[in-house]
Amino acid sequence: MNMPRKKFYRKPLKERMHNRIYVLPSLLTTGNLFFGFMSVIHSIRGNYMFAAYAIVAAAVFDLLDGRVARLTHSTSKFGAEYDSLCDLVSFGMAPGILVYLWALHPYGRFGWIASFLFVACGALRLARFNVQSEVFGSNHFQGLPIPMAAGIISSAVLCYNKLGWEAEKSQLLLGLTALLALVMVSNFPYRSFKDLNLKKHGFNYLVIGTFSIAVIAYNPQVMLFVLFSGYAVLGALLGVLRIGKIRKTVPNTNTQTDEQD
Repeated sequence: MNMPRKKFYRKPLKERMHNRIYVLPSLLTTGNLFFGFMSVIHSIRGNYMFAAYAIVAAAVFDLLDGRVARLTHSTSKFGAEYDSLCDLVSFGMAPGILVYLWALHPYGRFGWIASFLFVACGALRLARFNVQSEVFGSNHFQGLPIPMAAGIISSAVLCYNKLGWEAEKSQLLLGLTALLALVMVSNFPYRSFKDLNLKKHGFNYLVIGTFSIAVIAYNPQVMLFVLFSGYAVLGALLGVLRIGKIRKTVPNTNTQTDEQD
């Protein structure tokens, strides 16, 4: 007696391709995590310069994963949560350990508490972003983004090494670490620059970008620290002066959460 064959449901080609494409941004996010973990390892070994460059590399992968997810229409809730977990390692734990072992350990308890505050406030910043990503507009960030805070720490390592300054027992770095933790959980509005109209003012932005590259190329280690710090200070000043507000938007429950930049 012949048994009837079962009919297996075969997903449409477009749906199968979508499920495969979404792996690409997650692989880029894994690259972010890899370099964050590498930074921790080299900080423990005392290779602070290499640890700083590893954080910069992690930032590049963090920048790419969100862009690729949007270009391939493969954003997902999984990707957003995975991105936040990796960001906590690469831009929270890695710079926290780096700044403690590089400069703050002579302060003893004050040193590791400042480093812990940086990591904890970075985690709070990421959690707040996840729950408010559908409430606030994308033109501004609420509080200093954690990748920028990590960029300030890593560029400080490069700047101090370039200028030959002594990092250990530096009151500037102790205060900087505590202030970065504070502004990450603040309500200060920081521009995301996602609203720039590159088509309408493309030539103007090209000129500005060209001059910016020239300025950075003159002394990359120092100028990156100056630019990153300037972004953080400017946002804090505008927040204190109450210039610029974060506009609320109506949540859209039909769209998937995008990966954080």
